[in-house]
Amino acid sequence: MKRTAILNVVGLSPRLIGPHTPRLSAYRDRGSHAIIRPAFPAVTCTAQSDYLTGTAPAAHGIVGNGWYDRTLAEVQFWKQSNHLVHGEKLWETLRRHHPGATCAKLFWWYNMYSSADFSITPRPMYPADGRKVFDVYAWPYELRTGVKQALGDFPFPGFWGPVAGVDSPQGRADAASRWIAASARWVEERHRPTLSLVYLPHLDYNLQRHGPRASSTPGAALNPRIERDLHEIDTLVGELLDFYAARDVQVLILSEYGITQAEMPIHLNRHLREAGWLVVKEELGLELLDAGASQAFAVADHQVAHVYVRDPAHVPRVRQLLESTPGVAEVLDVEAQRARGLAHARSGDLVVVAHENAWFTYYYWLEDAKAPDFARCVDIHRKPGYDPVELFTDPRLSTLALRTGIAWRLLKKKLGFRMLMDLIPLDATLVRGSHGAQPSDRADWPVLLGPSGSSLPAETTSTGVRDILLERLCG
Repeated sequence: MKRTAILNVVGLSPRLIGPHTPRLSAYRDRGSHAIIRPAFPAVTCTAQSDYLTGTAPAAHGIVGNGWYDRTLAEVQFWKQSNHLVHGEKLWETLRRHHPGATCAKLFWWYNMYSSADFSITPRPMYPADGRKVFDVYAWPYELRTGVKQALGDFPFPGFWGPVAGVDSPQGRADAASRWIAASARWVEERHRPTLSLVYLPHLDYNLQRHGPRASSTPGAALNPRIERDLHEIDTLVGELLDFYAARDVQVLILSEYGITQAEMPIHLNRHLREAGWLVVKEELGLELLDAGASQAFAVADHQVAHVYVRDPAHVPRVRQLLESTPGVAEVLDVEAQRARGLAHARSGDLVVVAHENAWFTYYYWLEDAKAPDFARCVDIHRKPGYDPVELFTDPRLSTLALRTGIAWRLLKKKLGFRMLMDLIPLDATLVRGSHGAQPSDRADWPVLLGPSGSSLPAETTSTGVRDILLERLCG
């Protein structure tokens, strides 16, 4: 058995490994590498579940980053309980073959109440007075106290939101990934886990903001606006490679998906509303999606959307509307989902896939004045879909107005007053990169890099990654 660290460099693809990533390039060239046929959908929660269980969503149940709970009549997004993921996990299989093997799961998703020995994951606190206090959850509990004493508070604003991936008063552009890397070193020095799963999200932000290419023209060069990000993640990975090498820990590097240029937002829920399928209710003058009362609505998740239809008799008509929507590439019924390994009770009655240059918003209001208050905030749990526009601040605000507005809101928060950090725009055309569908060019697929002396296949599937990792662990 070989102690192993698996670095999950989010968004890394063959296209991005080159002159701006000398450490990653050298590691790839000295060892072996594979491209991964992406999970479907190619999003964080599904890809990680494929990798760790070796099964598809039809078996492990993670059909996306979110889904609609038909019993509760509520959309569930970014849940953390590991009980949601069915099947034996990689570390459980390792432990079955090698009793005494341990696992540290550092910011990989579904990180609460798992059987991993050590866990750290983002988890704000929500006091009864309406505040949101940034924090982490850790297991064992004393791990949280120790790591925060050593490293300070986790820089939560740099993990997601308009300051993620950019320099800000809260820290440098790669602050969140650096904190996670430091926590991995801290756990290794104290507990020497057999397996360390380390999540490094830094590339994810500006690849979605600006896109990987300089323009949408086919064959366009790499976007110069992401060169710094590539250098920063390469430096951070290099530091971890040196650290683990000194402790005789082998390293494998993988990614969950590649990000492609995508500049066409599609508002499926607005189309469904205009057709009379989606229902909203008005609260305090603003509109909220009433999922339980709707005949059909979409849970948008990057380039894939699960559409839930209350009455099966309406499915053909809803499908017809979706297929006629510009930017939609595929509409999968249950049989087609079964063929793609996605047929599960959590899946939509129809699953919609966007063209490679398009992506789905969750927007359902027809007038911005009626948008719910959380639409202009970073609020990943209340929005009935993924919202990459949370990576931006409203461009209509001047720099002075923006800084003043943020300072005033933070002061109110510090003084214990309720405040609304409503600085997110409602302009989906700002987004330039997305993922979820399978890119047509293999240069945009996720990668798996192995150390010197390893032998990896040229290509593997997302469900085949688990066996490759297990083989490297067990020799």
